[in-house]
Amino acid sequence: MFLTLLNIVVPVFAVVAVGFAFGRRQRHGEMGFINLANVAVFCPALVFSALVDNPVSPGESWPLILAGVLIVLLPGLLLCLFRFPGLERRTLVVAGMFRNTGNIGIPLMMLAYGADQLGAIIILFVLSNLIHFSLGLFILSREAGPWQWLQNPIIWAAVLGMLLADNTALLPAFVYTTADLLGQMAVPLMLFALGVRLSGGEMGALGLALRVNLAYLLVGAASFALVAWWLPLGNDWLRLLALSVMLPPAVLNYLLCEQYRCQPEKMASIVLLGNAMAVVTVPLVVYLTLTFL
Repeated sequence: MFLTLLNIVVPVFAVVAVGFAFGRRQRHGEMGFINLANVAVFCPALVFSALVDNPVSPGESWPLILAGVLIVLLPGLLLCLFRFPGLERRTLVVAGMFRNTGNIGIPLMMLAYGADQLGAIIILFVLSNLIHFSLGLFILSREAGPWQWLQNPIIWAAVLGMLLADNTALLPAFVYTTADLLGQMAVPLMLFALGVRLSGGEMGALGLALRVNLAYLLVGAASFALVAWWLPLGNDWLRLLALSVMLPPAVLNYLLCEQYRCQPEKMASIVLLGNAMAVVTVPLVVYLTLTFL
């Protein structure tokens, strides 16, 4: 089991480490264009091709879809019970709701639980994105507007992929092959870009960041327990959900806090320490899910 765990976790964190080392060496390296291409082209292509190749029926998958929404919303509600001096509630709640389901979640889940789960993995990723760019932006700033999620190409790629999953003859085969090739670039770039982004941060207020991340793990575990008890979920879906709620905070939280002037320096420390802690917490969660579920 230990060797299996290493084979699952090490490749993911190794690519992040390569990006971190590269970012440290190229202190003025600019990843903006590459990140934009990943969000606008490669990730939508991955979502589209994954849902075409691994059809997900909303009628059959409603427990997973409902669970995917709840594991985002419940941590936010539970975090309202916490108070951390000097930390605004919106900063605390957003980072606890939105985890690193893209950069770390997709590759880890595929390696740990099998590529045949990619359709379900993508559904969780899309749901998190949808809520992040709607409710998440509203929490950070009411000026963001309720319809900003409509500008997210990942959402439209998911809709198109689900519509064409059972009607692949509507488009030539080369369209799907092209989307598949573009999508294959997304995951390695996610991991590499995460490493580069983390390399540029400096951690401060470590005590606060540690307490906040421990609170995230606590509310994540509680949310998973409630969802697992309430909904009819098979072991395959339970494993995905368990890992989803225990992932570190998304790096995107820091970028959005910077944009909306919401304590970006404290968010940076929370995100950085949370991703550092993931080196220990993520392998533990993978081990527990593979052993007991």
